[in-house]
Amino acid sequence: MALLIDTPVWPWRGRLWSHLVSDTSYDELHAFVEAELGIPRRAFQGDHYDVPEELHEVAVAAGAESVSCRELLSRLLAAGLRLRKPGRGGAPARP
Repeated sequence: MALLIDTPVWPWRGRLWSHLVSDTSYDELHAFVEAELGIPRRAFQGDHYDVPEELHEVAVAAGAESVSCRELLSRLLAAGLRLRKPGRGGAPARP
């Protein structure tokens, strides 16, 4: 079980955001986000959740591993859970 969150450096709507992923399964990710962060499932972005800066430390305290954005992407790709944009090699099948 590995939940990964990158540093909140992604600006959007006047806030900074992190990406939260699982390198195990989407089910693990959904369960963690619902139980620990209270983010609704409808906020799922295909292979990750966007997490506002103020919840970054909450996620880490609840068990997410803080990693660089490069490591997060590398581990998501290695797990086969990275959703690729259309025209860029296709997308993995959803479990």
